[in-house]
Amino acid sequence: MTRYGLILTGILAAAAYGQAPNSQPNPYRTIENWGQLPDGRKWGSTSAVAIDRDGHIWIAERCGANFCTDSNVAPILEFDSSGKVLKSFGEGMFAQPHNIYLDPDGNVWVTDDDGRGGKGHQVFKFNTDGKVLLTLGKKGEAGSDPDTFNQPSAVIVASNGDIFVADGHGGNSNARIVKFSKDGKFLKTWGKKGSGPGEFDTPHALAFDSKGRLYVGDRGNGRIQIFDQEGNFLEEWKQFGRPSGVFIDKDDKIYVADSQSNSTNHPGWKRGIRVGSAQDGSVTAFIPDPEPNPDRSGSSSAEGVAADRDGNIYGAEVGSMSVKKYVRR
Repeated sequence: MTRYGLILTGILAAAAYGQAPNSQPNPYRTIENWGQLPDGRKWGSTSAVAIDRDGHIWIAERCGANFCTDSNVAPILEFDSSGKVLKSFGEGMFAQPHNIYLDPDGNVWVTDDDGRGGKGHQVFKFNTDGKVLLTLGKKGEAGSDPDTFNQPSAVIVASNGDIFVADGHGGNSNARIVKFSKDGKFLKTWGKKGSGPGEFDTPHALAFDSKGRLYVGDRGNGRIQIFDQEGNFLEEWKQFGRPSGVFIDKDDKIYVADSQSNSTNHPGWKRGIRVGSAQDGSVTAFIPDPEPNPDRSGSSSAEGVAADRDGNIYGAEVGSMSVKKYVRR
């Protein structure tokens, strides 16, 4: 498809929901320098943020850089809402922490999406004190078998305990969803590299709505795909941009972080966080990327996104190595 064809496709996708891309108001103001790391540490690339039942914010950052391979600092951190660190753990375990998820029982799940230094290609389940309860994948080993991953990007747990992993981060990695039972037994997989229904190009984020439908941020294809929990394709949404992060709250309000759109890889769209409804697919707000150059290559705006019970939004940024908090004006 030509560049102009891509522009038209994006505009038509947004127009189907009554709005042009990037046209929504921004009712949020930014809280800079939220979250102070302990012991003089600096933030690394950060794509992982989640919020627990107590309103505490959990972040997995990449050890002051973009990888943790040679670091002994603890990349998994729990903060209170003011940005004070309460605890940290996970030192020496990760190559590149990518996604964090808090399950209904309060357990902490983290994906390690790269493979280097004998680490990576795994998914870990911790309790809140940092004890490893379950490990999926083989340490440092990339594969496409039931017991291996190749750059797992995200993990989520259904209400019955079933585990879903978005396996693949583009390039020559996998492009599939893998489903396990609550005790880690392989159940099924679906998807392959492509752009058709049920196919993926960088399945980068996962979320459930109140009906238990699985939302997959299919970033390379500039869409969200929606499935039932058996992997049956239901529909696709392109009006939220090029999704790096997807979060849905208990009221089916959806937050989508677009960290890569520009005039080259997603013409007509700007980077930022889009807020809307998972019930009807409408987009109601848009927080623009703080990066002043809209065509900056790479990832600048938030990749990871979550919202607390008061509607405050947290954006975890890879390129600028920071976490920003957004509150209503």
